[in-house]
Amino acid sequence: MSTPQRFRDRDVVFANGVRGETIDIPSANPLNYWQAISDPTAMPRVTVDGKLFLPAEAKGKSPVVVIVPGSLSIAASHLKHAQTLVGMGIAAFVLDPFGARGVTSTVANQAQFSFAASAWDVAAAVGVLAGHPALDRTRIGLQGHSRGGSAVLTGVARLFCETVHDRALGVRAVLAAYPWCGHQFLDPDVGATEVRVIVGDQDDWVSPQQAQGYVQALRLRGADATIRIVAGAEHSFDREEPIQHVPEASVSPAAPTGYLADDGAFLHPTEGKPDLKLTDRDLAVYALKAGYGLRGATIGSQGEQPALFREEMTAFFRRTLLS
Repeated sequence: MSTPQRFRDRDVVFANGVRGETIDIPSANPLNYWQAISDPTAMPRVTVDGKLFLPAEAKGKSPVVVIVPGSLSIAASHLKHAQTLVGMGIAAFVLDPFGARGVTSTVANQAQFSFAASAWDVAAAVGVLAGHPALDRTRIGLQGHSRGGSAVLTGVARLFCETVHDRALGVRAVLAAYPWCGHQFLDPDVGATEVRVIVGDQDDWVSPQQAQGYVQALRLRGADATIRIVAGAEHSFDREEPIQHVPEASVSPAAPTGYLADDGAFLHPTEGKPDLKLTDRDLAVYALKAGYGLRGATIGSQGEQPALFREEMTAFFRRTLLS
């Protein structure tokens, strides 16, 4: 069996001639959030990468949006979003969390690397891009899809990101597309970052209600946070692909939330006490034994749903990064 080509080895050129530049991101593989926040020197290190696409006729430093894929890795839809943003005058960095780890998909097993590792990738990318000479460090946005949506939400939590990059650095805006919100800090402070969540009401990978709860927690903490629930939309409704069933998907959208103490330790849903040894897998096993685990889920779009997403994305980043 041939090894799939890594994203970094692809020559990606948009229709307007803009070519992606591969950029390395020094990152890590923390066991859990506690290790990431409280014992970061113990983390195994890894260098992930991605491609930066700069607007062809940029005047001065450009704003940038980091696009983070979900469990199926980088898809044509992510590159199309990047091309759309570049056409607006916004640089786009498409992050590849998979290639350097030798992973092609986490659909059947989300524990191949931790959600803390995904969030570390995001915050590390912000730190690297903030120093790029063509980019404006005061106008950085994030757009994450599914697992990537979880990563961008955690990646801007102040308790987390201040461990990874300069504490003075802040992301301007986050668009989390159908994110899994099963891990949440008890103190969800995101500082001045504006957060927008968009999710379909027919999503069977993640819980729209859990996303609502997280957005409300952000609001109560003082954040500018909003959510849009799209009627009739399934998971990944921004993809221009027919609705299809993914039989190998392992999901538990109705499982209780795993909350995180300030030091990153999980609070087990049935115990309520911080335990620094708990991992993603421990909570996943609990959810499975408690009857929340399901096999099989649905992705895809119908009608004008991809256009709806594109309009939401462009309006959000035009207002937050260009105005």
